Amino acid sequence: MTTVTEDVSLEGLRDALGLLKDREQVALRLLESSAKHSFDPDKELDWDAPLEEGKWFWPPELVSLYGTPMWKRMSEEQRFDLARHEAASLASLGIWFEIILMQLLVRHIYDKSVTSNHVRYALTEIADECRHSMMFARMIQKGGAPTYPVTRLNHNLARVLKTVSTTPGSFACTLLGEEILDWMQRLTFPDERVQTLVRGVTRIHVVEEARHVRYAREELRRQMVTAPAWERQLTRLSCGEAARVFSLAFVNPEVYTNVGLDRREAVAQVQASGHRREVMQTGAKRLTDFLDDIGVMRGVGRRLWRSSGLLA
Repeated sequence: MTTVTEDVSLEGLRDALGLLKDREQVALRLLESSAKHSFDPDKELDWDAPLEEGKWFWPPELVSLYGTPMWKRMSEEQRFDLARHEAASLASLGIWFEIILMQLLVRHIYDKSVTSNHVRYALTEIADECRHSMMFARMIQKGGAPTYPVTRLNHNLARVLKTVSTTPGSFACTLLGEEILDWMQRLTFPDERVQTLVRGVTRIHVVEEARHVRYAREELRRQMVTAPAWERQLTRLSCGEAARVFSLAFVNPEVYTNVGLDRREAVAQVQASGHRREVMQTGAKRLTDFLDDIGVMRGVGRRLWRSSGLLA
């Protein structure tokens, strides 16, 4: 990640979305929002309440196999079980992303003024992500499904990302990890078919992630205006590759084996599912539109996004 000892003056600078906002003012507003709307999941949620009979762990329409021939053959019990395992898989993926994000944020602020609002908010966000990771882990345990780590290859690719990522590349990858899951969770927390605990977890995450998305979007816009051409190009490539990896890792195929399904057939049907493609592209659309507007979705990077299936 590029380190800068002094912030570049952005007075009068703009991109396709308009005039860039003052970094310190943005951070101050986010700090004020954090003071009013932050949660302690250990106290906010009733972890001792029993799970509710006949309720989903994830909205069925967001389960990967929904609408496929295999889904139509599955019993209702097996569908519920798959949703439970996919919720655990997504929570596991979320923890992986948040641990990466925390390290990238620490690198971002390492050379910046520790008394600035920008650094204070980054530290606030890191504290949020610590709570989120613990909350997701506790939800996995409560649901009784196993954790679903990413593949060894992707785990080690993330080591490389954390070492060599540029500042704009880091914030672009941050948005990739946050915005698609955020879209799904916005559908989940008001859904009364879903377990109360899961709805509570997603509600907390949605409220706090809205600030994280704002912080990352504002900083990525700033970086894409001020970064040198080589760094902007590298960001396009790394973001496109991250999208490809993310789409493959989104649901761990082991979930199918663990609910008694043929893994290869299940993966093939998910890949062929028009409904699943629409879900993923709809979930990514707000992000891909934004990245397109600020110049990230160009050249080879755009082709990588298309190959990921997240860009229509």
